[in-house]
Amino acid sequence: MSQDAFETRAIHVGQHPDPAHGSTVPPIHMTSTFTQTRFEADAAHSYTRVSNPTRSALEECLAALEGGEAGAAYASGMAATQAILLSLAPGDGVVAGRDLYGGTFRMLERIFRPWGLEVAWADDSSPDAYRRALRTLARPRIVWLESPTNPLLLATDIAAVADVGHEAGCRVVVDNTFATPYLQRPFDFGADIVTHSTTKYLGGHSDIIGGAIVTRRAADIEPYRFQQKASGTIPSPFDCWLVHRGIKTLAVRMDRHCENAARLAHALRTHPAVERVYWPGFEDHPGHAIAARQMRGFGGMVSADLRGGAEAVRRLVERLRLFAYAESLGGVESLINYPTKMSHGSMTPAERAERGIGDGLVRFSVGIENAEDLIGDVRRALEE
Repeated sequence: MSQDAFETRAIHVGQHPDPAHGSTVPPIHMTSTFTQTRFEADAAHSYTRVSNPTRSALEECLAALEGGEAGAAYASGMAATQAILLSLAPGDGVVAGRDLYGGTFRMLERIFRPWGLEVAWADDSSPDAYRRALRTLARPRIVWLESPTNPLLLATDIAAVADVGHEAGCRVVVDNTFATPYLQRPFDFGADIVTHSTTKYLGGHSDIIGGAIVTRRAADIEPYRFQQKASGTIPSPFDCWLVHRGIKTLAVRMDRHCENAARLAHALRTHPAVERVYWPGFEDHPGHAIAARQMRGFGGMVSADLRGGAEAVRRLVERLRLFAYAESLGGVESLINYPTKMSHGSMTPAERAERGIGDGLVRFSVGIENAEDLIGDVRRALEE
């Protein structure tokens, strides 16, 4: 099975027919506990906080798709992030890319820095910036990056940054939520750990909250499995089943997301109400060559600076008919996010300004509807 193509693995890994009744789709194991049949032997599953067959199937599938050896599913993407950071000790250090999800920034700066973690920030486009940031830490332990980044869609050279991190004795963590394993496999470029918000493209239907960690080596998953057991930050069996079901159509959905995003990006770029469009598929994007080398496609996310700032954003979101003004991303339906108030609202205005997140920035999660309908919706809203 491991030699099969991505699309085949997405449908078949972890989806063994039910041995009890032969059902092609395995059942959801909605149970808190498991009856032990023998006093002396250790059962495969004992208590759902520790493990559950439905969760195990999802974890097997996630690891196979990323090309890692083991996975661990969590109740949210932030629960997965927290599990990785809790593997550190006060005084340890993390270097993270400057442009990244606001929730990760909030956890690093508002929770783990007061807890005792050292945090340094690096320019996402420069491996040398990661090297300089690592030198400011007494005990560097983790390099954390996204590619494409959130919300400016920068492309980070994973291989180059991984080399820098490994030289400093660090584990390299890549948040692969935007790209998904269909478009990008960070282990191929030297990453040690991959994390996801499975809420997004993996689930794909805006109906669950979940997260995951995948490790290159099986032994490295043990601290995170222990945290599942000890802290209980686990997804329900039903949520695991929904994510696994969503993964079956990930490849065909991502192809459509990429196609629609490309068409919207080009349409926005020529519109007089738009000052700048951020999309790594443009040949003059500063990270285009990196994204083209690392990714199968350029993703379903497009960001743009509107002329007129916050007032222009307000007019746009109030006039849109198909794009929902909502948190999150990666569902089949199209969403528009305002980072200033949503994904990066926990940053101060100065912190956002330092990262190039202006009051006119919007982030489109381009769904799988008809592309012309989506483009028409945005054009009409910009022009009314």
